[in-house]
Amino acid sequence: MAEYRIHKHPILTVEPSEEIEIRWKGRPLKAKKGEMISSALFANGIRIFGHHPKDGAPQGMFCANGQCAQCLVIANGKPEKACMTQVAPGMNIEPLDSLPNLPQEKGAIQTHQIRTIEVSVLIIGGGPAGMSAAIKLMEYGVKTLLVDDKHRLGGKLVLQTHRFFGSVDAVYAGTRGIDIATKLEEKIRQNDCVDIWLNSTALAVFSDHKVGILKDGKEYVLIKPKVLLIATGAREKSLVFKGNTLPGVYGAGAFQTLVNRDLVEAAERLFIIGGGNVGLIAGYHALQAGIKVVGLAEAMPECGGYKVHRDKLARMGVPIYTSHSVVSANGDNQVESITIAQVDSDFNPIPGTEKSFSCDTILIAVGLDSVDEFYHKAKEYGMKVFASGDAEEIAEASSAMFYGKIKGMEIAQALGIAVGEIPQEWYHTADILKSNPGKTYKKSDVLSEEKVFPVLHCFQEIPCDPCIAVCPNQLITIPPDDIRKVPEYIGPHNGKGCIGCERCVVICPGLAVTLVDYRKDPDWPTVTIAYEFLKDNINIGDRVYAMDDEGATLGEVEVTGVRAIKANDRTILVKLKSPKEYARRIAGIRIQPPVITKAMDEKILRIEDDIIICRCERVTAGQIRDLIKKGCHDMNEIKAVTRAGMGACGGKTCSPIILRIFAEEGISLEKVVENVKRPLIMEVPLGVFAGKRSKDNE
Repeated sequence: MAEYRIHKHPILTVEPSEEIEIRWKGRPLKAKKGEMISSALFANGIRIFGHHPKDGAPQGMFCANGQCAQCLVIANGKPEKACMTQVAPGMNIEPLDSLPNLPQEKGAIQTHQIRTIEVSVLIIGGGPAGMSAAIKLMEYGVKTLLVDDKHRLGGKLVLQTHRFFGSVDAVYAGTRGIDIATKLEEKIRQNDCVDIWLNSTALAVFSDHKVGILKDGKEYVLIKPKVLLIATGAREKSLVFKGNTLPGVYGAGAFQTLVNRDLVEAAERLFIIGGGNVGLIAGYHALQAGIKVVGLAEAMPECGGYKVHRDKLARMGVPIYTSHSVVSANGDNQVESITIAQVDSDFNPIPGTEKSFSCDTILIAVGLDSVDEFYHKAKEYGMKVFASGDAEEIAEASSAMFYGKIKGMEIAQALGIAVGEIPQEWYHTADILKSNPGKTYKKSDVLSEEKVFPVLHCFQEIPCDPCIAVCPNQLITIPPDDIRKVPEYIGPHNGKGCIGCERCVVICPGLAVTLVDYRKDPDWPTVTIAYEFLKDNINIGDRVYAMDDEGATLGEVEVTGVRAIKANDRTILVKLKSPKEYARRIAGIRIQPPVITKAMDEKILRIEDDIIICRCERVTAGQIRDLIKKGCHDMNEIKAVTRAGMGACGGKTCSPIILRIFAEEGISLEKVVENVKRPLIMEVPLGVFAGKRSKDNE
């Protein structure tokens, strides 16, 4: 059986890991000790984990975050979520092809007294916002309990191999997300003010101001905090289209978990739907992992993410289809191809514009929803509660870190601790960090003719200042007090000019700075670019295609230098010998050839099926529309009739889509009764509430 693991990566360290043997349908498989079942199956080329008991539809991984149950398997006789369950030596895994048979308890069930623990502050979520708040509370000596359902702190930071935007001084701009996670965790562990519970899931907030936590997956504990901070992040939005439930259709978070956390080659040929930062960055991560990126479709006329992310992907050879969306995912049991089409101003596909592409994975990156159920429930019960990061408002991780610090001070104030006034400039900085991309400027044709100088391929207002911070002669500037403005190279200043130190090239998060050097040969200047791929892939003497800002090919050029030093933090500097006619227009080099991105000769139009709205219960749009047309405006009634929203995800995926169907049918959402929010955000064996513990902990 073929193995799909990443053995070399330009940013991540691939360390030897102990191998164990597990069994899938009776066949022996190799797995890495400590990895999740889903990762082990993917690494062995297995994408289909079972079949839905209602209609036999193939099931595979979807969220990779424990939020749904698409990846359920039978492990050692028990139904388990493959994305949240670690492999164990000799584990027997079977696909779930019907409703599972519950194991029979032998003898009397042993239960234990459920502990209640009182704490000053409970933080749910150990991502950038939660960790930053904990660090600030630690400075005031506040005893804090930090709970996270993963095996390490960091949240989505641990999946981000790219350098961060924002402010160097405020939020580690220019540093990779994986390294920021380590820095924050090291700070938290400096003293014992913060108690950390990993692999622990918050289940519910109750009216007696207690929070139920499943600690380490074994013991149910009630926590009674004086103040509660919700820093639970966000979940990805779903998208409705034909074939959307096929194995091979999943979100960017699931993809990055497999690739950047578990070093599993999650795809061979990837197509991305969504041109926000999440989709653009995931495409770059795929290329770094050696995965072919066939294309990216964005329904809007322009990508919503940072232009430097969009341009970086385009010049590496990834076509970007704006005003396009997915029509169907095609394949019998798993994704084999995708069909996209141009859309009109109302986002309806335009007949005759369809294009099909061969791919095995479709990554959906169409936005995020706040995971804020705990916050609203705590507010309803009158608890002293705060929210931060994406749980409060969707923004970049740099914003989450800075707002987390502010929330830490606000919580300290709420506890009556004398912390002084929160500086107003902090709120100003926080607003800048969470701001959307601003104005895009046309690139200037008037460029320096100095001996050596940087070219800034950055034309959009975004919060970012690393290039300004590292220039030793302060030759790159932005207007004071607003790091959103486009940086400018001002040339020789106060008797100092560019010395060709390359620091601005190295640190730019968008790979949007190049260095043009005329000193050796004015007719054939040297252009230095940042390169974040394997050093083995490029060598002196190679001929490569130079690309401009937008991804257009300028010409073939020769590689004259490849420089990889520790001080550059895994960024390689590649030197290109270029004709002077377009040296200043070079923004990067093509990474993958055009043949990878070529459309199929045949358009594949999937046979008409009802589109699945509720993945868990296999409820179609037609079933829901029929009820709406009959006058049903209560989502609880729709749930009672169809079971839409009764599945393992608790309606997190389908509820927003059902609301959209109401709107499409002309029903004002003010007239719609939404689902009653149930107390448990995650499924859990009922025995834990009676104090039944895992045998591993008895």
